[in-house]
Amino acid sequence: MDSLVQPHGWIALKLPSGGFRVLQITPNTTVSLGKYGSFPSNLIIHRPYHLTYELQDKKPGENFNRLRIVPASELYSDILSPDESSALTEGETPITNEDEDENPLSTGVEYSLVDPESGAVVARTDRAELDASARQTLSTEQIEALKKDGTDAGRDIIAKLMLSHTTIDQKTEYSLAKYKLLKTKKYIRRFCVLPMDVPMLANWQLEKDSNKILDMREEMIALLGCWANVHFGGVDRCEETEIQEPEQAQEHLHSPGRWLVVDDTAGLLVAAMAERMGILYPPEEKEPTSATHRREYLDHLEASIDAADPVTRIDVEGDVKMMAEGEQDDTPDPESPKADRKASHGEPKPRRNNSQTAFAHSNTLTMIHANQQPNLAFLRDYNFDINNPTESPNHPLAKHLMTISWLQLIDPELDNTYSSPLPNVSPETLRSWKANRRGTYYRKRRRWAKTRHIVDTTRQGEFSGLVVASTMDPISIMRRVVPLLAGGAPIAIYSQSAEPLTALVDCYSVARRAAWAASPPDEAAGKTPEELEHWPGSDEFPLNPSLVLGAALQSSRVRKWQVLPGRTHPLMTSRGGPEGYVFTAWRVKPAEGKVEARGKARTRKRKVEVITKE
Repeated sequence: MDSLVQPHGWIALKLPSGGFRVLQITPNTTVSLGKYGSFPSNLIIHRPYHLTYELQDKKPGENFNRLRIVPASELYSDILSPDESSALTEGETPITNEDEDENPLSTGVEYSLVDPESGAVVARTDRAELDASARQTLSTEQIEALKKDGTDAGRDIIAKLMLSHTTIDQKTEYSLAKYKLLKTKKYIRRFCVLPMDVPMLANWQLEKDSNKILDMREEMIALLGCWANVHFGGVDRCEETEIQEPEQAQEHLHSPGRWLVVDDTAGLLVAAMAERMGILYPPEEKEPTSATHRREYLDHLEASIDAADPVTRIDVEGDVKMMAEGEQDDTPDPESPKADRKASHGEPKPRRNNSQTAFAHSNTLTMIHANQQPNLAFLRDYNFDINNPTESPNHPLAKHLMTISWLQLIDPELDNTYSSPLPNVSPETLRSWKANRRGTYYRKRRRWAKTRHIVDTTRQGEFSGLVVASTMDPISIMRRVVPLLAGGAPIAIYSQSAEPLTALVDCYSVARRAAWAASPPDEAAGKTPEELEHWPGSDEFPLNPSLVLGAALQSSRVRKWQVLPGRTHPLMTSRGGPEGYVFTAWRVKPAEGKVEARGKARTRKRKVEVITKE
């Protein structure tokens, strides 16, 4: 993940009120924060995350607000002691901002107020005296006027509101601090820039539209990733080589790090798994080399020749000629081996075989969806669109994420794309076609090869794990996907309610497995282990209980607490909604034949006889 704010990237702005504003940072635009103000987007581009900014007052002749980086000593001034927050330690370098005046304004508040009971300083000031009329109660018109002025990033109105409170001397120290905190959240003009990672996306979407993500909280996402053992599966051996044929790709079906996922959360679960596997964020863009800068400068000089006057045109043409000669010196000799590798302009560009695919063989995600197109809308926040992958061909998900529908998985012959391959056309016929018809043929050919590769590799199975977050019946899902898992593969299924998962646990309970071993159903008699894995089930045994072990059901919820002396209790304003439950189990391969114990067991009676003889 990038450590700096990138142009056209998605970020989250944490406001003083505690809310978040998610937006895409577009260069040369204005970012509006509602009542807190606005600022140019270029002021935070290519700057680190987790910095707190403060909107300064508009300077004369400017129509925008500048930003000031708030240092940590000012952010935590209420927590630190007065001595630590007011003075710097020996040898410490003061924090300054770029493009700041030599005599900056004081960063403290403009007024001072002392609690008469405790003697604690609530507000400070650099001015000597206060106007007596400021201690009177402010009217609504005066407050609105102060809000419109918005001087000193909102600290002015906070201090005046506290000074105008007629019963400020009757408040306790805790009540006074709480009152100050409420006014600060309401009027201070600050914000913090946070990265749009998966926990931030989950928390923001949970408050915005929780039904879209099935009320899946951050702790439930973590449980799914841990119990499914989702991790980086290793570097693909074929990623840095040429694209292989489908027959060669089948040799890598047993590669580690191939997870199967059923996601009905618009891509939130896929994003969480991809983040654990290291394929969610695109690689950081490298800075252009000096040769690239020189080529761009040369093009700029050539374009400026026609617009220059005769004298200047001579100088510019001389510079262009000198730089062009320098580039010719850098080019290799035509007889050198490097020159032999370069194709001439007359030779046609070699075209990739349309029957080949560009998918990786390890560290991959295969998503099963119920619609014609998968719903992975949240992946757009990470610069990847599953419906148009050509826009981001260098994104890791373009090679490591595969999607397949339930129809293609259960009966692929009914799918038109899979069962309707395009006929092979000779090169002479292709050259006789028009460009549009030839491009359509290549596009359909690549689509068929992609679909066939995904369906064939998925149906052959040997996946490393299964993660499910869906509204479908988990019993029907397990009936189809359990045979696709490798031995020992973990299983993690999320559901908003406990009833569907309770029925699934009962299908794999110890009692069901013992009854299956003692008297298997008549429908399963005489079938091979491979046929029993695909057994459709019956009323007594909806699923084959011998395929899964360790079925369990659990839940977890993180509750926020207020920790204060004598006032420690859970917050009573926490969000409600479904608790959420997780089913966990492991895929096993049943042993063929009857398992018997070997060895001689020593009874207790024999031990007693030996002791008596001695």
